[in-house]
Amino acid sequence: MLQRPNNHEFPDYYVPYVGLVPQGDILSILKDNLEKVISLFEGISEPDEHFRYEPGKWSMKEVLCHMADTERIMSYRLLRVGRGDKTPLAGFDENEYIAGAQMSDLPLKNILADFIAVRKATISLIENMPEAAWANVGNANNLEVTARAIAYIIAGHEIHHRNIVTERYLTKLK
Repeated sequence: MLQRPNNHEFPDYYVPYVGLVPQGDILSILKDNLEKVISLFEGISEPDEHFRYEPGKWSMKEVLCHMADTERIMSYRLLRVGRGDKTPLAGFDENEYIAGAQMSDLPLKNILADFIAVRKATISLIENMPEAAWANVGNANNLEVTARAIAYIIAGHEIHHRNIVTERYLTKLK
């Protein structure tokens, strides 16, 4: 079983994400959380998918797009670090990604299907990562991170945004 990373294995700004990941098998957590994301977003009506809990905040469609984009990027980082690639990996501006995605006309079901595909690819990558690769250290956004930490960051990032949708969006729709 993949062990939880120590705090020195990732940048401090990921501490809240890693802290959200419950104890247990990371693969089971990722699989269970996929079902929670599906359930959450399948329950959002077409008018509500455009809802923003405050002016200037993302719509629920944009939040889900951000979740998929970030997981795709983090999985790529996991692949590179896990394979021993020492090439520094660039950061990204999530607001530019959302602006470039132009989500307003895309159906929520398409965005959800994209997230599902990305999560399944992440799970496959983790399932097939050699045991020794989890301790590999890479450089992302000018900071060191282990492959093991990236897997937990992926899980925690999704939990963070699922919590935001539940606590900030859905409570204001009631």
